[in-house]
Amino acid sequence: MFARIASQTARRSAKQSMQNAKQVSAVTTGIVGATALAYMYIDNSVSANMADEGLHPPSHPWPHSGPLDTFDHASIRRGYQVYREVCSACHSLDRIAWRNLIGVSHSEEEVKAMAEEFEYQDGPDENGDMFDRPGKPADYMPKPYANDDAARAGNAGALPPDLSLITKARHGGEDYVFALLTGYVDAPGGVEVREGLNYNPYFPGGAIAMARVLFDGLVEYEDGTPATTSQMAKDVCTFLAWAAEPEHDDRKKMGMKATVIMAGMTILSVYLKKFKWAGIKSRKIVYNPPK
Repeated sequence: MFARIASQTARRSAKQSMQNAKQVSAVTTGIVGATALAYMYIDNSVSANMADEGLHPPSHPWPHSGPLDTFDHASIRRGYQVYREVCSACHSLDRIAWRNLIGVSHSEEEVKAMAEEFEYQDGPDENGDMFDRPGKPADYMPKPYANDDAARAGNAGALPPDLSLITKARHGGEDYVFALLTGYVDAPGGVEVREGLNYNPYFPGGAIAMARVLFDGLVEYEDGTPATTSQMAKDVCTFLAWAAEPEHDDRKKMGMKATVIMAGMTILSVYLKKFKWAGIKSRKIVYNPPK
C-alpha cells in the first residue's frame, strides 16, 4: 500500500516538474523572440567610424593628476587670463563666483578690482526700481549673452556650452579640451565641411562651429611666460579643471589626513588586540578531577 502511494506521489511530482519546465521554456522562448524582433526592427545604427565619435585625445601628464598632487596655481592664474581675454566672449562660467578666486589665483584686492569692472543689476531700491551697481566678490562671473537665444543668434545657431563643468562633462576631461583647442587642421581629402564650420578631428563628427581661437602671442602673461598655443591651452585647461572641482586640493589634503589617522588607528588596534588577547590565547587550562 505504501509503495503504491509513493509511486503515485512520484508520478505526480514528475508530471508537475514537466509542466513547470514547459512553462519556463515557453517564457524563455517568448523573451528571446521579443528580443530578436526588437533587435531586427529597432534602428541600432552604431558606427565604427572614428570620425563620428571623434579621435580619442592623447593623455598628458597633468601636474594635478597624481593622488598626492595639487593644482599649479600659477597656471590657474594664467588660465583665468586666457579665459577672460579669449573664451569669455562666447562661453559662460555660471558656477564660479569672483570670491572663488581669492587665495587660489588672486588676492582679495585683485578680485574686488576685477569684479568692480562689471555692472550687475540689483534691487529693488526704496522706490521699487532696479538699479545697476559695481560687481562684488559674491557675484558670479558675468554671462556673455542675456539668454540662450541670444547666444545662438550670435554664433550661427550654435549654443556655446557653459565651461563650469566642461572637464567633467566631456570624456577625456582636460585631455579632450586641450586636444580640441590645439587640434584644428585642414580637412583631409574627401571630407566636406559645411560653410561656417571648422574641421577638428577630436570633435564628434569632425565639424565644429567654434573656429580656432588660440594663436601664439595672443595674450601677454604678466609673469613673462611665453604665450604659445600649447601653453595657453594647457593653462586654460588647468583653470577649467579647477573650476569644475574647486575643492580638489582640500579633498586630497583631507584624504591624506584620513589615511594617516586610519593607519595609526589600525596599528593601535592591532597592538591592543594582541596585548589584550595574548594572555588569554596562551593560557593553558588544566582540569584536575577530584579523586
